[in-house]
Amino acid sequence: MKNKKINTSAFKHLYPFKSHYLNIKGLNYHYLDKGNGDPVVMLHGNPTWSFYFRNMVKTLSPEYRTIVPDHIGCGLSDKPDTKQYDFKLKSRVDDLEYLLDYLKLGNNISLLVHDWGGMIGMAYALKNPERISRIIITNTAGFFPPGKKKLPVRLWIIRNILPFAVPAVLGLNLFSAAALHMAPYKKLSKDVKHGLKAPYNCPGNRIATLKFVQDIPVYPKDPGYNLVKYVDENLHLLADIPMLICWGQHDFVFDTDYYNEWKRRFPNAETHFFKDGGHYLLEDKPGEVGVCVKDFLKKYSG
Repeated sequence: MKNKKINTSAFKHLYPFKSHYLNIKGLNYHYLDKGNGDPVVMLHGNPTWSFYFRNMVKTLSPEYRTIVPDHIGCGLSDKPDTKQYDFKLKSRVDDLEYLLDYLKLGNNISLLVHDWGGMIGMAYALKNPERISRIIITNTAGFFPPGKKKLPVRLWIIRNILPFAVPAVLGLNLFSAAALHMAPYKKLSKDVKHGLKAPYNCPGNRIATLKFVQDIPVYPKDPGYNLVKYVDENLHLLADIPMLICWGQHDFVFDTDYYNEWKRRFPNAETHFFKDGGHYLLEDKPGEVGVCVKDFLKKYSG
């Protein structure tokens, strides 16, 4: 499948940042690096990219060094095929570690995570706990589905029924398009919609979107299962790190059961629950969440 060039001009007014690239095993790993001060690393999920954190970068970069990578296959990073990259969780964590080592950020990193960024970030944090000073959780998981929850039907179909998933996700861009309507609580503007889906403008640029869903570990034989199991069983080792949880109520995947599980595991965490927010909380409540994050970072500075 051929890759199509991404046109950023239509949303440049929303995303006016300088791009940086790091070559990892022959692939260009795109990231934002704006501001000075203590580093705040923001990790996106599927099917978003660093564009999702644009308002947080604007809010925090006057006082902090904001670093926002695009996972390989996402955003403005290279879009390899499955022969060039395996699209597995371990590789995502390795890519992040390579970037943060390259940037020499020291031992005062704050992580802000969302969706798949939660598992990637928590795996990194458990591997490098001495480097993490604060953790900010937004609609994500660092553990297997709580209780007896199963995958939502939509994700199960994409994960398991290839005759449907390949034409629907790669051909029709169904996953990214549906997320524009299902993930936010409020209606997105035309420019924001364009920005969120712009990197996924052809089948060759949508492989990561499909592979993220297919990489969700359900059974012990699944490639990412042991790593997720390790994170799930060892998440408590991060209990002494200050944590902020900002959660949108209207999330069709990471619902309030996930929110309650985070609170159960981290009873000392500061929490903010938004009844008028969805999975794309930073689209629904950018100002309010920005204030919460700034206050939290200042409270635990130094």
